[in-house]
Amino acid sequence: MLFYSIRHLTKFVYSSDVSESVMEVRMHPRSDSNQRCLSFSLSVSPRCRVFSYRDHLSNNIHHFDIPGQHGQLVAVAESLVEYQPLADIPSFLAPDAWAELDAMVAEGDYWEMLLPSEFARPAPLLERLAKEVGACRRDDPMMLLRELNDRLYDTFSYSPRTTRVDSPIDEALASRQGVCQDFAHIMIALVRQMGIPCRYVSGYLYHDKHNRDRSLSDATHAWVEALLPHLGWVGFDPTNALVAGDRHIRTALGRDYADVPPTKGVFRGRTSSDLFVAVQVTASARPPALDQEMPIPEDWSMLVEKAQAPPPPPAEPLLQLQQAQQQQ
Repeated sequence: MLFYSIRHLTKFVYSSDVSESVMEVRMHPRSDSNQRCLSFSLSVSPRCRVFSYRDHLSNNIHHFDIPGQHGQLVAVAESLVEYQPLADIPSFLAPDAWAELDAMVAEGDYWEMLLPSEFARPAPLLERLAKEVGACRRDDPMMLLRELNDRLYDTFSYSPRTTRVDSPIDEALASRQGVCQDFAHIMIALVRQMGIPCRYVSGYLYHDKHNRDRSLSDATHAWVEALLPHLGWVGFDPTNALVAGDRHIRTALGRDYADVPPTKGVFRGRTSSDLFVAVQVTASARPPALDQEMPIPEDWSMLVEKAQAPPPPPAEPLLQLQQAQQQQ
């Protein structure tokens, strides 16, 4: 059994004061399957009342409204997660796995994870990639998904800031580079075209010196889950060529990134904003005391100042979407 302590800081800095900010936050790890969130806290500055609810997929969502003049908004989420490792995922399934999968789909309600969504939809470049990587029904579903996971890792380069949070998959398909959410969207679109329900997972990946992950340790992470007979939802991480395991900490599930961004909100004012993000995930074999504060790492200040700076939004509207969200 493993215990993960997670600190996630988000800082919006406005070029001039805004008069109000309204925001939703999805940073509360899920409690399901082999993972349980033992504690969660969300601190917001300027101070305000924070409310929460669960959506139809049991994602935990916090939301708040900050009225009055302010020049920055800071949110710090701290979590303690208990993780029970799962049994090993097999390399292949039975010869009749495709028929069993089709029967599961026919009997269940999986349509929203089969239909195109905002960021995971058919495109000419996607069809070309599908032929290149052999994304068609063959072998068995598990063997095919494992191979596709590896082929996407080999075909695309991990390159932060080459795409934006609202970039269509065409940009990553054309340049053959992107970030975690691009890898996830491309795999979801390919997998759904083969009649396999597939969903987007937002969360965190624990990094240590023994793993050579391409994704960044000081950012959130994204991967996919596909429905398979006898196994249920199985996670695949095409960014790092991994089957999701005991280092993947799930925060929210959705059709794609549009359903589960870590932060999403609006502010009132004629200004631009910059986003600063810092994430720290530490692991231990025993749970820390619940009343024990997480130690502040020596490099925390550098992480906080390490900007993921997208272009500033246009200044015309009085009410602007917070497009400077955490890219995964």
